[in-house]
Amino acid sequence: MRLRALLETDALGLRLLGGEDELDRTVRGVMTTDLRDPSRYLSGGELVLTGLAWRRDASDSEPFVRILAGAGVAGLAAGEAELGDIPADLVEACVQHRLPLFAVNETVAFATITEHVVRQVSGERAGDLAAVVDRHRRLMTSGPAGGGPEVVLDLLTSDLDLRAWVLSPTGRQIAGAGAPLPAPLGAALAGHHLAATRTGRRGPYRAAVAGSTYSLFPIRNAGRGAVPAARDVRESVLSDWLLAVEADASDWPAARLDLLQGVTQLIAVERDRRDAARTVRRRLAQEVLELVQAGAAPAEIAARLRVAAPVLLPGLGVAPQWQVVVARVDWTAAGTAGGAGVPGDIAGGPVAQALLEEILVDPAVSGPDSADRIAVAHTGEEAIALVPLPAVPAPLPETVDGLTDNAGTADTAEAPAAEAPAAQDPALHADALLASVREPLSAGLADDGRLTLGVSAAVHSAEGLRGALEEARHARRVAAARPGRVCAAGHHELASHVLLLPFVPDDVRRAFTARLLDPLRDYDRRHRAELIETLEAFLDCDGSWTRCAARLHLHVNTLRYRVGRIEQLTGRDLSRLEDKLDFFLALRMS
Repeated sequence: MRLRALLETDALGLRLLGGEDELDRTVRGVMTTDLRDPSRYLSGGELVLTGLAWRRDASDSEPFVRILAGAGVAGLAAGEAELGDIPADLVEACVQHRLPLFAVNETVAFATITEHVVRQVSGERAGDLAAVVDRHRRLMTSGPAGGGPEVVLDLLTSDLDLRAWVLSPTGRQIAGAGAPLPAPLGAALAGHHLAATRTGRRGPYRAAVAGSTYSLFPIRNAGRGAVPAARDVRESVLSDWLLAVEADASDWPAARLDLLQGVTQLIAVERDRRDAARTVRRRLAQEVLELVQAGAAPAEIAARLRVAAPVLLPGLGVAPQWQVVVARVDWTAAGTAGGAGVPGDIAGGPVAQALLEEILVDPAVSGPDSADRIAVAHTGEEAIALVPLPAVPAPLPETVDGLTDNAGTADTAEAPAAEAPAAQDPALHADALLASVREPLSAGLADDGRLTLGVSAAVHSAEGLRGALEEARHARRVAAARPGRVCAAGHHELASHVLLLPFVPDDVRRAFTARLLDPLRDYDRRHRAELIETLEAFLDCDGSWTRCAARLHLHVNTLRYRVGRIEQLTGRDLSRLEDKLDFFLALRMS
């Protein structure tokens, strides 16, 4: 806005004392001060308001005005409440330095002027920025010449003093202006966004986190990869990006809200472009998966992998290892706010596919392009990721002064262990994958959704992919047997036979445990003989009479009597491995 517009606003009570030729100066802000030297707080273009408390005598005026003029302020407005008429020495100093000077009537509060200037300047900036956003959107629609969302986020910061970040559904920063958003804060904001979206409310959503207020704007994916007219909010809640703005938008004027909606539409265009880039990787994963599931010859699978490797690991000089990750999203309740569908109407495969693509991105790497090496297919309700891993070079033999013995191995008797660092394991681990995303995803899944995930061991050839797929599926079923909204299991957990018990049907479990343990429980209720406790201790001590007796504080003969009673009541022999194993499993399933 111009100084002339302020003078023409009667409600501000401004009277021009000098500088009529400078009234076309642009006002970019407002500042109230009574400091003798406010230069450190000035950036240029401000209307400075002062009550003249800095002035002790006539000699103070010229240095004060000289500082303001040097800082490039637009004008000076002095209040009449303190001294009545504005001192002539101040008027002369402003004329000398060509600084427009206004007198502020004592009946007008500085706050009134400040509010008017801020409102006018913000409105003009928003209008200018809206034009930039619209031009940027047109550029990006026709090609990548717009420069990406970072350009508009920078404009929000510079022109509207708004700090903003584009976040994934798990809170990973995709774009931002200025300092990166701390990962825990991003996860917390994503959790607020997902929880609010599940309620069916319209954005922006208000979130108070870590002492600051944020407004969260949904970024609806309306491009080629979007779900058309989603019938249920659960179809897209786990895949939509969001724009987090550090401000409370609840009292914003409609023009500013419209501007931010335009920014989200611009980012949605970029999201669509980057989703389209995933098409090739998804197709490669789908082709390899179909070959593996169809039992194709390893040579055929290996040939397809050789085609996929340059796309997924550009520039890699050695053949990678591969891991398989299987994910599934299940909905158990019908009808949430914002959607009237039932679980069977929601296609779980695409939801799990988009979510798995996000989960597999390294959380330490910001930006969307870190997902360029992830290939995820979906079949039925499952999403299946084929994850390439760089081969880890074998560590060199440890040496002392560079010498090895005649056998080619190092004599390390005197060598410190720290001299031969171990190679970093590139393999994925189930718990680590979900560590940073469990909180926001639990909010999005609410009380009617579950995410389960299984991770295979790394395999080094095409022959191992079929086994890796089955291993990942088994691990996911182990995760599904656990409580919680977001669960994962890895291949190493399949080694224990105890983890197979959740897959036994409930009626079989009940019949098996009742046949073995109910006679002992009935006997304990009638005689308080503690046969169940004795059986558990006996098995835990690997059938050792002396150790079990010591643990239970019994004489060995008393222990032998109790074990005999167990065998008599059940018809089993605890000296036989098969019977011991049956009792062990029955106790674990009970």
